Amino acid sequence: MEEELDYIKLASNKSKGKRPYFHDDHAVERVLNITMAIAGELAVMRERMDSIERLLEKKGTVSREEIENFVPETPEQEEQRQSWHSEYISRVLRIVQQEQEEMENPDKSIEEIANDINEM
Repeated sequence: MEEELDYIKLASNKSKGKRPYFHDDHAVERVLNITMAIAGELAVMRERMDSIERLLEKKGTVSREEIENFVPETPEQEEQRQSWHSEYISRVLRIVQQEQEEMENPDKSIEEIANDINEM
């Protein structure tokens, strides 16, 4: 008999060693961690929806097993998914990227940096 996984217990597993912090304010760190967890879940949901849409277009019906086992059939489909992921993460982390660029180019105003990013 298969042992059932305790997902709540697994979610609370901790890495060994001291937790790395990227911000001085631990409240900011918590919000960032929560935001990134939600962003990850949304990315998984988006990929799952892509699988469902592709299966429905191909067959007109779909099973849970087909969704779970779906693999993009062409390099173009895989590229579309990768492109979406890259664009999505860029949008989620846009403010972090802008702040990093501001630190690297302190003589530029935030408007100049924003214009540079928009021109990319």
